[in-house]
Amino acid sequence: MNQIADILKLAGEAQQQNVDAVLATVVHTEGSAYRRAGAMMLICEDGRSVGMISGGCLEPHIIKRAFWLTRHGANVQVYQTGEDIEYTDNGEAKETEQSAHVANDEFLGDNTSNDWEDDINELDEMNFGLGCNGRVHVLFERLASAKPLLKTITQVRRTQEPVTIATLIRSNSEQQMPDLQIGMRIILNKASESGQLGVIIPEQVSSLTEPTVSSTLANMIDALAEYEISNKNTEYVVLKDADVATEWLIQRLQPQIRLLVCGAGNDVMPLVTMAKLQDWHVTVVDSRAQYATRARFSQADVVMHLPLEETEKLLELSRNAAVALMSHSLSQDRARLDVLLEHPEQYQYLGQLGPSYRTERLINEISATKADPQTLVNGIRKIHYPIGYKLGGDGPEALALGILAQINAVMHEQLPPQGFSDINPASDNLLNTDFSNMLVKSPETAMSPV
Repeated sequence: MNQIADILKLAGEAQQQNVDAVLATVVHTEGSAYRRAGAMMLICEDGRSVGMISGGCLEPHIIKRAFWLTRHGANVQVYQTGEDIEYTDNGEAKETEQSAHVANDEFLGDNTSNDWEDDINELDEMNFGLGCNGRVHVLFERLASAKPLLKTITQVRRTQEPVTIATLIRSNSEQQMPDLQIGMRIILNKASESGQLGVIIPEQVSSLTEPTVSSTLANMIDALAEYEISNKNTEYVVLKDADVATEWLIQRLQPQIRLLVCGAGNDVMPLVTMAKLQDWHVTVVDSRAQYATRARFSQADVVMHLPLEETEKLLELSRNAAVALMSHSLSQDRARLDVLLEHPEQYQYLGQLGPSYRTERLINEISATKADPQTLVNGIRKIHYPIGYKLGGDGPEALALGILAQINAVMHEQLPPQGFSDINPASDNLLNTDFSNMLVKSPETAMSPV
């Protein structure tokens, strides 16, 4: 959810200042598109805007037309990025309607109504001639209608619990069925978990109760709740119930990626900066109070002096997080690893800075203190060392880039790029031999640093 923090901040400011705004959301893409479904942009009537729904090509046009497009309520517009573009005398792209009819005729089949065709004629479909040969469907809605969605996103970020919602993109029965309004959203978690109807969250229909919801909408909610979301966290869905045809965007709103950095040295600073550029939640801890200061890490969400003995707090901070051990201190890393290797279920990623033999020495020393070293097996399977992909370059910035690349790959369940390895030798040996066989006796017998 890139740039979400800026959108939430500006939306809050606009509400406090009584400034109206329009939220533009990519709800469907065809062919090549710079941003995926779910990308958002907020445009205020005083000229402020944040977020991106393209590579910068659509934004100027959208900023100019956002308020005019929403003068009658929420609606979806289609933008093309093909090459066959015609221009007006003043150099602007001409509006086109033909391709809009083609796409929506396919959606509705042979039973397209005249009313539906009239609605399609109003689409703000533009061909921007960018050569991408794609189409981007964008939902426009005023801030008052978007507030429930933004509130739900804020809740997800606070609780770290994902929420699945469905957004209505198009319907051929808006006038006949007032409970089917473009931009309406349904929280599917509550429909699937409780067996009851999902909560409809746009303000214009938020007062609907279960008895007033039509059987058609109830059937749609049941069908939407059955869909499996892809690993991209979005799914475009077409539903038909009798004569009612609808298009939906199903989204799984995910919490921010959480990065816990144990160590507050100077080389952590670019890691924090780059992580925040991706809208990650970043916590920096160190047992040395003089290092863990807000003055040194002003961009981090949390900066904390965390003594080594506060193991419960360490586990709390590591929950669902990517953990990077970067203290440059054997005693600190040993203490943190001792706790984390025994609780691999807490975190999603664990990386240790330093050469391989240093990490294996720490594992040896930790295992020697355990009555049953096998308790470390799953943790050792999960640790990445040396931390990060070796992409080339030198210095803290290059190190940070490699770390973030590896964390992104792990968090999004992507295989490492060709030529990169995410498998440490200790875990391989551990799977096939007695634990004692994997222990490295001295730096001289260990593998060379990578």
